[in-house]
Amino acid sequence: KVTGKKETMSSFLLLHSLFFLPVILSLIIVYKWIKTNNQKNIPPSPPRLPILGNLHQLGKAPHRSLHSLSQKYGDLMLLQLGSKPTLVVSSAHAAREIMKTHDLIFSNRPKSITASKLLYNGRDVVFANYGEYWRQMRSMCVLQLLSTKRVQSFRAIREEETALMVEKIMRSIPSVANLTETFVTLANDVVCRAAFGRKYSGGGCGNFVVLLKQFVELFGEFPVGDFVPWLRWIDKVNGLEDKMQKVAKQFDAILELILEEHLDSLNTHGNRDKLDQVEKVKDFVDVLLEVQRDETVGFSIDRECIKALILVTSQLLYASILFR
Repeated sequence: KVTGKKETMSSFLLLHSLFFLPVILSLIIVYKWIKTNNQKNIPPSPPRLPILGNLHQLGKAPHRSLHSLSQKYGDLMLLQLGSKPTLVVSSAHAAREIMKTHDLIFSNRPKSITASKLLYNGRDVVFANYGEYWRQMRSMCVLQLLSTKRVQSFRAIREEETALMVEKIMRSIPSVANLTETFVTLANDVVCRAAFGRKYSGGGCGNFVVLLKQFVELFGEFPVGDFVPWLRWIDKVNGLEDKMQKVAKQFDAILELILEEHLDSLNTHGNRDKLDQVEKVKDFVDVLLEVQRDETVGFSIDRECIKALILVTSQLLYASILFR
């Protein structure tokens, strides 16, 4: 009798579940339909999949996929990249409206696993959210680090290193010269002298530009957790987060070594000895340590802020050498 009652109860619950399941699904569909129809002011959007949204439509060449989609859906298009609604702008006029006229509305940055790992939780000027901190960082980069006067002060360094590169190529005649390696060496030497005050070769800081290249490559990766947070475990399983952590650790060790060298020299001599007369200009580390000591920008910056800014400005300088 007890067994019979249990079977009857199980059958009763099963029937009720089968009855209510379609009702619940219908309510969800109706809710989604009403919600979609009420959103009349949003830009057009391609059909999307559950969880993925429009990620599957980007393909291996996202720029071409976005261009193709914009031909169908217009210059302003809304994509759902996982859980992140993303506005895609494909015209100069719309870009001007967003980046210039309404720039404050679009000024915040989305949280990024990559920026968090590589740039000290986004303490740099590129990934920091809009606010007082970002304004001060931007002002320091524009006025202190990347001003026209500062960049021009590195002209002698660029000319000297370029002359050394040409001389090296001429010495290699009639052998074949590896220009890729030669230009990477040029970028490494110019960046190190401008950012740190001297060249580094071999171990220690010699692989700084190699790490900068890995830095750029990691920002081109696809962290699943950025778009579908509850699937972040995939980034751990496929080794992406470990790779980020490894590069971040190597960068931090190099930057700590450089900062200690500058601080020791400043404490010992008051002014660092220069390698030659050409280098009687302030490098990036000199400028940032001076700002930290004197609080010349009106607020204090800590060690992590200095390292994050060195990374970003070095990357900009490296790109300007190789791609101008």
